[in-house]
Amino acid sequence: MSEAAKGSAQEVSQDKLEQATDGQREAIEYTSDAIQVLKGLEGVRRRPAMYIGDTAPTGLHELVKEIVNNSVDEAMAGRCSRIDVTLQSNGSVLVVDDGHGIPVGIHPGEGKSGVEVVMTMLHAGGKFDKKAYQVSGGLHGVGASVVNALSEWLVVEVRQAGKVYHQRYNRGQPVADLKVVGEADSTGTSIEFKPDAEIFETVEFSFEMVAHRLRELAFLNKGLEINIADEGTGESETYLFEGGLVEFVSFLNEGRKALHPEPIYLQGSRDDVGVEVAMQYNDGYQESVFTYANNIKTGDGGTHLVGFRAALTATINAYAMRNELLKSVNFAISGEDTREGLTAVVSVKVPEPQFEGQTKSKLGNSKVRGLTQSLTGEALGMYLEENPDVAKRIVGKIVEAGRAREAARKARELTRRKGILGGRQF
Repeated sequence: MSEAAKGSAQEVSQDKLEQATDGQREAIEYTSDAIQVLKGLEGVRRRPAMYIGDTAPTGLHELVKEIVNNSVDEAMAGRCSRIDVTLQSNGSVLVVDDGHGIPVGIHPGEGKSGVEVVMTMLHAGGKFDKKAYQVSGGLHGVGASVVNALSEWLVVEVRQAGKVYHQRYNRGQPVADLKVVGEADSTGTSIEFKPDAEIFETVEFSFEMVAHRLRELAFLNKGLEINIADEGTGESETYLFEGGLVEFVSFLNEGRKALHPEPIYLQGSRDDVGVEVAMQYNDGYQESVFTYANNIKTGDGGTHLVGFRAALTATINAYAMRNELLKSVNFAISGEDTREGLTAVVSVKVPEPQFEGQTKSKLGNSKVRGLTQSLTGEALGMYLEENPDVAKRIVGKIVEAGRAREAARKARELTRRKGILGGRQF
């Protein structure tokens, strides 16, 4: 190309750039220089919703959940019996456990202490294989580091090997190396953090929201003591439930008339997957089934919920048919009928759970569906055979639910027919 042609082409390109809209200009100017590389925890601060859901109160309280979940993982590993959570008067949150403590030794690959690796690097933790934790809620190694990134400051102290180790961070960056600040006669981890007001819409914690999650965790982990205190209001609670899920269901059914006095408790394990169910019918009409996987509340359900529902319908139907309790019934009992007035908690422990997203609202393991269905079906079938009076009461309620459903269906069909006939009149 001649020099004149080159100059003409450059002029045309410049004219196009000047005439382009903002969006078009950005596309024209998009080169390698425009590619940004967000290092360390910078990406978390730039896009926090990817990790905690949002920057509203729900996302704010997710920070507490992430730190507490790590302590609960220690409890599931048999290394922690108590967790203390304090909403401090300065706006920070302090979480203390009596677990093993985050490793303080120098990481061979990173050249930093284990504490600093966990607190500053995404996808760093002891839960990717099953050496330290057979089952855990934290899987991606991002929980603690995300909390650190989204905090104005964070202080971690580890009690281990007779010493207290201390390190402070400002907006995810270490102020100094991990250092020994004293002696300890116990083990555990203490993490205090103050959410960053530059990130969140509000940095005020709700005692009720935090307490709700802590009570839930205490129910799911029988024998684990969890304390919460609010320095600002003076409120405090202690949660310790030796009955676990049975107490959980009784709590959920408070104020309702139970169909049978004690919740039904079912438990089993197979192929390293543990299934635990507590359920109780009441005289209401609502289905209240809550599901958890590795202590994480799966609000959108998942394969464990599908398996439980399938087992419930099949097992009760089979028992009723086998014991001739459906002689007068001229319709098929549906899954909806078997769940009317049911309050239940389904908790599974899975070595390699597959959650949808970092906030883990839905369990996706296909294997868990079959295991939950078979384990629940076997245990429920045995319970019904051993408790025929309770079984008859449950079947009776389910039949009534089916009759009401059938009556409603027939009423709708009659209304439709009348509407069609009415539409033909002139």
